[in-house]
Amino acid sequence: MQVAVQSVESALRVGARMATIGYHASHEQFPPSELLRCVQAAETAGFGAAMCSDHFAPWSAAQGHSGFAWSWLGAAMQATALPFGVVNAPGVRYHPAIIAQATATLAEMFPGRFWIALGTGQALNEQITGEQWPPKPERNARLRECVEVIRALWAGETVTHRGRITVEEATLWTRPETPPPIVGAALSEATAEFVGGWADALITINAPRERLLKIVEAFRRGGGEGKPLYLQAHVSYAGSAPEALANAFDQWRTPIFAGEVNEHLRTPAQFAAAARFVRPDDLAEHMRISADVNQHAVWIAEDLELGFSHLYLHNVGRNQSEFIAAFGERVLPQFG
Repeated sequence: MQVAVQSVESALRVGARMATIGYHASHEQFPPSELLRCVQAAETAGFGAAMCSDHFAPWSAAQGHSGFAWSWLGAAMQATALPFGVVNAPGVRYHPAIIAQATATLAEMFPGRFWIALGTGQALNEQITGEQWPPKPERNARLRECVEVIRALWAGETVTHRGRITVEEATLWTRPETPPPIVGAALSEATAEFVGGWADALITINAPRERLLKIVEAFRRGGGEGKPLYLQAHVSYAGSAPEALANAFDQWRTPIFAGEVNEHLRTPAQFAAAARFVRPDDLAEHMRISADVNQHAVWIAEDLELGFSHLYLHNVGRNQSEFIAAFGERVLPQFG
């Protein structure tokens, strides 16, 4: 397709050769052992980085897994040479001092290869502790406290903090020479503006171009000017268009709802109930579905033109080997 070639060439002119295109490892969809093999295959195919989810439950029973990200990260970073990131919600399921210790350990073992994205989370994962699930402004305030505690511990301070979270005389004894970046996770303009003031970078998910641009502008307006932009892009690639659409519908129709909904649903069964009336035609706005690798290259080029320097591709289907091989052979070389 001539349009694909033109778009990719345009992206290369604005710095695509400096971009990182990574592989997203979905713990909700695969057992950790299989996911480890996937990330090794992705490295061999030419993906330059990886990231993973950190959930207690999958979005749906059809996904069927939810391994513990922190056990897996140590194994995956030892088994590959890739830089890794993880999206985490401190404050309820995880105490921020524990997250500070976990991230410091990985960053000490694998210098320069780890980042963490922090967000306010979803009830699906965080409500398992039995604590009250607060509204978004309260969760934002709690997250801000967690970030301050984590940074102070990384700096070698002995931390006592009594607020929305409590810390008593905590000292982090093993620390890396350079702390890992803290990336702010945001799905809305309001949250992007909020994280701009304290995060080292932004991570969001794919959306229509106009919405992505507004999220980027909000991040910069809130203090993120000049900071890196990360994107997790949900894609569905397969050998045929019907197969790509069927994979997307089977595996990823449940998480497509706006934050006002999906942040408050508490079980995979509730997500399944909410998705009862989702049709295959409803998915195009929420993920990139195509059997044409050139179309996927165009989408990547458009992300780069918006200023995203770190792209993490999440093939939502179960056909990971097919996706990794096709993108390694026919997509990644266009940006390498």
